[in-house]
Amino acid sequence: MRTIMVLNPKGGSGKSTISTNLAAYYASQNANVVLADLDPQQSALAWLEARGAGRGLIKGIDASKSGAARPARNTDVVVMDAPAAVHGKDLTALVRRAETFIVPVLPSPIDMRAAANFVAELRKNAKVSKKQAKFAVVANRVREHTKIYGELEAFLKKLKVPVLTHLRDSMNYVRCAERGIGVHELAPYASAVDREQWKPIVTWIKSKRSQA
Repeated sequence: MRTIMVLNPKGGSGKSTISTNLAAYYASQNANVVLADLDPQQSALAWLEARGAGRGLIKGIDASKSGAARPARNTDVVVMDAPAAVHGKDLTALVRRAETFIVPVLPSPIDMRAAANFVAELRKNAKVSKKQAKFAVVANRVREHTKIYGELEAFLKKLKVPVLTHLRDSMNYVRCAERGIGVHELAPYASAVDREQWKPIVTWIKSKRSQA
């Protein structure tokens, strides 16, 4: 069973968007997928409720409370949508629950400063420092050819962590959120750019570089 968590203490960084699209990708590959929502706001589970019949099956779990149901043994992939404002002991507890972490970062000065502080904290975590867990960054809601895009590029280089890809600021993600689907479930002609931008994420997760 593979366990992947999308994690960033900064609210509004796009954790639920990446979590739901990742779950939808694996569902489209006929994997047994569990989407575990650790956020009390339950955005990921709300997305799942909008998912129509005929799509790849995803089992949702409300993991925001103690004693939450555990994934079945035949589960292939567990995607966890983490809550915001998690630091210290709460962060340590979260890191214990997964082996692979994706940290989304938005192109804004506030988000970049918050990401720098969080990456520093995450590196100090015992499980991460012992390489028992791996993490990488994804630039989210990016608009190329803008000044802030250039600033984001420079910032990510200074972080000295794996930067997997840049996901564009696209209405496709809004449409997917409304329908309970992922960009990999949109028509190929409408989602070709997004699918291409997701390839590095999928490749990294499948590689040994993302596994302890």
